[in-house]
Amino acid sequence: MIQLPVIERFSPNHGPRSEPGRIDMLVLHYTGMTTAAAALERLCDPHARVSAHYVIGENGAIWRLVPENRRAFHAGVACWEGESDLNAVSLGIEIVNPGHEWGYRRFPEAQMASVERLCRELVARYSILPHRVVGHSDIAPGRKSDPGELFDWARLARAGIGIWPRPKPPRQDFIINPAAALADLVSIGYCASAQSRTAALTAFQRRFRQSCCDGWLDAETAAHLSDVRDVFARSRAATGGAPHTSKAKASCKPCK
Repeated sequence: MIQLPVIERFSPNHGPRSEPGRIDMLVLHYTGMTTAAAALERLCDPHARVSAHYVIGENGAIWRLVPENRRAFHAGVACWEGESDLNAVSLGIEIVNPGHEWGYRRFPEAQMASVERLCRELVARYSILPHRVVGHSDIAPGRKSDPGELFDWARLARAGIGIWPRPKPPRQDFIINPAAALADLVSIGYCASAQSRTAALTAFQRRFRQSCCDGWLDAETAAHLSDVRDVFARSRAATGGAPHTSKAKASCKPCK
């Protein structure tokens, strides 16, 4: 049971986890609605068939909608490390923010403090590994852009939640290799193909190169891909883990 103060708000939108059950993944979202009240109403609407385990308001309030031992309906059509039934193995946290459609903005300090505290508790309780903490856009890059390029992933990594390698400039002799970049995306965990590479690159940039996320494979993005790949590989190696085997054109407008 979570030790943080939470507001109970029941959502009927959940189901059983597979047996034997496992929880080894944390997925972060933004609500993408104009208000917290509107988001909560939708996440608790039985006709909507969407939900999350927790919602965190801009003032730092935390609502619990679905018990952790139940499957919430938050990931949708998604894939990470070749695995597609992510609702079965993950916890979902919705972070109140209007999103790119309704006036995307930075996440307030009170909200980020609650995100950090809740994530730290969940990661510790379920021994969720750094490479299994992801954003919705990581697992559904063709459909989703949340929590987006304004989300402070670096802060969470400093708290031991997820991964944030410090970017390094590419060497002067660095050569862009599209095939290697695609292989790096897959090694990190993205379920990417030649057809979906641009969408996956955009998701990667929203997460790891937030100053510009246009889906373009420039030297800086290509070099950072290999850096992130190496850190993810070390995270798996340190815990004896191994990646699963993986069996749209983005806008060229730079992120603001």
